[in-house]
Amino acid sequence: QVQLVESGGGLVQPGGSLRLSCAASGRIFRINTMGWYRQAPGKERELVATITDSGTTVYADSVKGRSTVSRDNTKNTVDLQMSSLKPADTAMYYCKALLKTAEYGPTYQYWGQGTQVTVSS
Repeated sequence: QVQLVESGGGLVQPGGSLRLSCAASGRIFRINTMGWYRQAPGKERELVATITDSGTTVYADSVKGRSTVSRDNTKNTVDLQMSSLKPADTAMYYCKALLKTAEYGPTYQYWGQGTQVTVSS
């Protein structure tokens, strides 16, 4: 009933920039928090950045100062702008949303399928 679709990944040279986008669609009443996580081969999935519906943001220390997360509540989208990319940023990046499908219903967690980011020369 709810889908999250990411876009914007690819191959980037060290020091470069990229912008990831995620769009949520389907039966959505309200999205509380949207964010980005990443998982590198052999490692656990980790938080990159999140943003609440009121605009409060949280960043991982590893990306703080070179990343900006933003969202458009009218379009149910969240973007992640990353710069000064390093090989250590190479991972599959996943969009996550905590949302309600009805005003008095529970909060559900949804994940996108992921978009690959590779930082290499």
